[in-house]
Amino acid sequence: MTPQTAKIRSTNWLSGAGLRPTRQRLALAELLVGDGNHRHVTAESLFDAAKASGQVSLATVYNTLRAFCDAGLMHEITVDGSKSYFDTNTSEHPHFFWEDTGELTDAATERMDITNLPDAPANAEIASVDVVIRLRRT
Repeated sequence: MTPQTAKIRSTNWLSGAGLRPTRQRLALAELLVGDGNHRHVTAESLFDAAKASGQVSLATVYNTLRAFCDAGLMHEITVDGSKSYFDTNTSEHPHFFWEDTGELTDAATERMDITNLPDAPANAEIASVDVVIRLRRT
């Protein structure tokens, strides 16, 4: 894939969500979707990947990831209530969390069936169900 293809893909990704393709957003978008593959990243791992370009601060990465989530381009998955991962695959799907490496990966949905959820309290509705399956290597 050429750098030009990655830039076009990233620009289209941002524009499709109504986000202005600023220099920082484009740099991060290219790292996230430039090659057409989905990613699970933390703000820190994305910052580390972007450091080589010297174009963004960690605060900019956090703000940009929030903007991407607010625009519907990414989903935030929280593990342990303290560690957030950001997923470019916005479809409803479960995840594996590998305890030994701290990696988050997609889990297959073919055999998963979530049934008998509790009723939502009055004046509320269930917006989504996040499934994170913790794995430990044997």
